[in-house]
Amino acid sequence: MKQRDLIKKLEAGGYRLDRKGDHLIYEKKGSRPVQVPDHREIKEVLAKKILRDAGLK
Repeated sequence: MKQRDLIKKLEAGGYRLDRKGDHLIYEKKGSRPVQVPDHREIKEVLAKKILRDAGLK
């Protein structure tokens, strides 16, 4: 999955970029922050885990 597609899904779910580094940290009030690797392509298995951790499909 492309990183930008994953970020669009997180932002649609109410997550906002908190900080950048080797990973992008997205936070949502009342939820745990999620880390997104700073790569153009993210493996499908990892992308699904990030979305599941964020409480999204």
